[in-house]
Amino acid sequence: MKKVLPVILLSWFFHGSQAQRDSSCSVQISLLTCSPGEELYSTFGHSALRVKDSTTNTDIIFNYGTFDFDDPAFYSKFTRGKLLYFVSVQKFESFLEEYQYYQRGITEQILDLSCLEKTKLVAALQENAKEENKYYKYDFILDNCTTRLRDIVFKNAGAALITKDIRPGQRITFRKLIHKYLDSSYQYWSKLGIDILLGRPLDKSLTNNEAMFLPDYLLKGFDSSTVSDNGLVSVKHEILKPALPKAKNTLFSPFVVFTILFLLIVLMSIFNNTHAFLSVFDFILFFLTGALGILLLFMWFGTDHPECKNNFNLAWAFPLHLVVIFFMFGKWRWLKYYFFINSILIVVLLLLWQWLPQEMNKALIPIVCLLLVRSYAQYRKFKNLG
Repeated sequence: MKKVLPVILLSWFFHGSQAQRDSSCSVQISLLTCSPGEELYSTFGHSALRVKDSTTNTDIIFNYGTFDFDDPAFYSKFTRGKLLYFVSVQKFESFLEEYQYYQRGITEQILDLSCLEKTKLVAALQENAKEENKYYKYDFILDNCTTRLRDIVFKNAGAALITKDIRPGQRITFRKLIHKYLDSSYQYWSKLGIDILLGRPLDKSLTNNEAMFLPDYLLKGFDSSTVSDNGLVSVKHEILKPALPKAKNTLFSPFVVFTILFLLIVLMSIFNNTHAFLSVFDFILFFLTGALGILLLFMWFGTDHPECKNNFNLAWAFPLHLVVIFFMFGKWRWLKYYFFINSILIVVLLLLWQWLPQEMNKALIPIVCLLLVRSYAQYRKFKNLG
């Protein structure tokens, strides 16, 4: 039924295409901007286009944010950046019911387009929704369900379209805009994970057009756009009000947890009777950071995620740790050089933290300091072997 329903809707919509060519001003096209949800995937909101035709009595949604969760290779494709998203078509009523259920808001902006522009835009949407055209490789910041709507509307709205600068600063980056949403929803652990996995490309200064990769900024972009001196948006109203956000406990944020861990290990390092515990702790610490480094290298070179390239977190999550840990319980004197060099590199990293070309998550500072303390302790241990 999931595959049959879009076909029926498209057939119904295509059936009225001739009528739309003759009386396209009976068509109303609007951008729907949906408020963020509680889950990470919905933190940034969502966008869709609504096409309502009073002549054919149709009211449907074109949604570019659909994927096949039932695909047996879903997780593999998602991890490797090979998951295909596609355009889906559904009735407005079912779209509305879904957002009512999750208590998320919907804002509608009715576009003030000419009859010819509406005809071109509807034809482009119909073409995109065809089976042979509807799939595309999703990119989180450059080619997503929001940027697709930006491009298709701007392309068919005429050459006279002008958009004012909506960026909240001259040197705003993709990462800073993403942080704004994660901070407002208190998702500090998700923010940490994103900052670790996504590298230097996220710190590129945005153009005004690129800022519209997020639904709220596409809404602002449409509000500030004009076509032939007329506003792109004729009417803006709220279809659904979002539920009030729930208060979240931020006591155990990554920075707090990692700072407590750092202080505990430093205190233990002062006392000699914790030697056995610290040996096991060091093995776990360097194992986890080494394994993380391998993951970062895989995300950089082994996937199609361009945002995972040039990741400066490899300066502390060093992949070679994963090999060195298996020599730590022996008497290998060369390890003193390894841990000495590692200590120096971490000191340099901490000194340059604020000036790196990639914005590093501040919650990582206690972990990096912990690596420095334990690297230096390992250096002294192997140096004392003679």
